[in-house]
Amino acid sequence: MTIDISPATADDAAGLAACAAVTFPLACPADSRPEDIQHHIDTHLSAERFAALADLPDHTILCIREEGRIAGWSMVVLDQPEDADVLSALSISPVVELSKFYVHPDHHGRGSASALMGATLELAAASGLPGVWLGVNQENARAIRFYEKHGFRKTGTKRFRLGDRFEDDFILQQALPGGAGDAA
Repeated sequence: MTIDISPATADDAAGLAACAAVTFPLACPADSRPEDIQHHIDTHLSAERFAALADLPDHTILCIREEGRIAGWSMVVLDQPEDADVLSALSISPVVELSKFYVHPDHHGRGSASALMGATLELAAASGLPGVWLGVNQENARAIRFYEKHGFRKTGTKRFRLGDRFEDDFILQQALPGGAGDAA
């Protein structure tokens, strides 16, 4: 099976928002309030937000495309972290952030996520930076296993605000091929 992965453009904004509306709730803890999840989707994962992100020079969104729809996506950000918890947890610097990584549940177990991760890590490595990091909710065991399978290792924790409460995330990192950084 060939998996079509390519960069997003502003024209993909509605498809990205539709995919995000399905996938983001799956990454949230079971006790998250539905109204908080919906508010996050409406404010951070809307078509308007995706259109704006697609035009930012240090952000690249990769899409899994199948039969005219977006079935998964990742976002690589070249801006350096400013969060004190992230900075203190990373042993590699400078880094690429794997800011988002979601695959539609229809594609779970089909190799789509691994293909997207491979393309995402290639994109991150092409930056020339020595490492990549991400945050993942501590209760998202499936995602944590997936990231660890793809070479990421836990290095610390940070907080993520969802509604009026904070969620606890693990910080994971890995060295990138050809990077000049010092990995621990």
